[in-house]
Amino acid sequence: MSTPWERFKQAARLEEPDSVPVALIVDSPWLPGYAGIDTLDFFLDADKWYEIHRGLLDRFPDAVWIPGFWVEYGMAAEPTAFGARVHFHHDSPPSIEPVVTDTAHWANAPLPNVQEDGFMPLVLRLTKHAEERLQAEGLSIKMVAARGPMVTASWVMGVTNLMTGIATHPKEISKFLDTVTTTIINWLHAQLEVITDPEGIMLLDDIVGMVSVEHYEAFIAPRLRRIFDEFEGLIRIYHNDTPCAHLYPALAEANFDVFNFTHEVDIAQVKAMMGHRVALMGNVPPLDVGVRESPEVVAQWSKTCLDRAAPGGGMILSVGGGVSPGMPAENIDAMLQAARAWIKPTPDQIEAIRQEVAVASSGVGRTDRRSRRKRRR
Repeated sequence: MSTPWERFKQAARLEEPDSVPVALIVDSPWLPGYAGIDTLDFFLDADKWYEIHRGLLDRFPDAVWIPGFWVEYGMAAEPTAFGARVHFHHDSPPSIEPVVTDTAHWANAPLPNVQEDGFMPLVLRLTKHAEERLQAEGLSIKMVAARGPMVTASWVMGVTNLMTGIATHPKEISKFLDTVTTTIINWLHAQLEVITDPEGIMLLDDIVGMVSVEHYEAFIAPRLRRIFDEFEGLIRIYHNDTPCAHLYPALAEANFDVFNFTHEVDIAQVKAMMGHRVALMGNVPPLDVGVRESPEVVAQWSKTCLDRAAPGGGMILSVGGGVSPGMPAENIDAMLQAARAWIKPTPDQIEAIRQEVAVASSGVGRTDRRSRRKRRR
């Protein structure tokens, strides 16, 4: 029988494993509450941090944790390398203040040293220690993670300044995004070097979803492609849970393998828009269902996602984003059980879903065209 990680890798290759894998992104928004400890203790007590992550493997043996044993300080690792100010809290991840909002300042920002700057050296050291402890048990860290160019830039210069700068100072923004992209590539390589058997990377960037197709192609597509091309041969996961269906066909060309996306877009439509080019990791609503509903409702949502996107392969059951604070363990159990119990729909049922999506997609296209004509008038 395949292991959960082997099933995940099969699905990432657009195959149909013997059971649809369940994979969940968990980090400091969820883990301290799940373990019942102060968020500061979660960051500071290395033994407790290890025990919490290690305990997930025993409590949920059929789940895949993404990236798994993730050393992170909320979203602070990358921004602190550029000098961002961080505020720590007892019951939530750190918050971050922009450093300087002046676009010209960032156009000439020096390249950070990922071995020495901000929280990055602490992350590398703790990752190395965790890997050594896991190796002693015959286990290992399989993946590393980084925030993407747009979200990192937004934290250090302010999201409003970044977005307006794309229109008003395109050359300066492009130059800074190049610096951030190089930093991210160096950062992922540095993390990969401290683990024994690396098999994947994850890039997280929700700010991408806030731009037009034209700005995506000009400012983001080359840099995402540069990052994912750099790690050819590893499993590459891209997380973006901002609703941005207008970008999905273009994102499918960015050369990642697995897409974790919002629950606000129907998973069957996402599959149709992206084609059989990337595996889909989703998309049970993380808050309204994952946190607030019963296990029975979670199981039904899970089955619906599986029915609509698992036939044909390339399906990884998850929530539409990361696991939200307060999601009970029983609701994770419900997702795992739904995946184990799932039976593939009949060919007629699959065709009915395909026809439904085709009709809905054509309607959206007509609506968009009418809206564009009205705007032109």
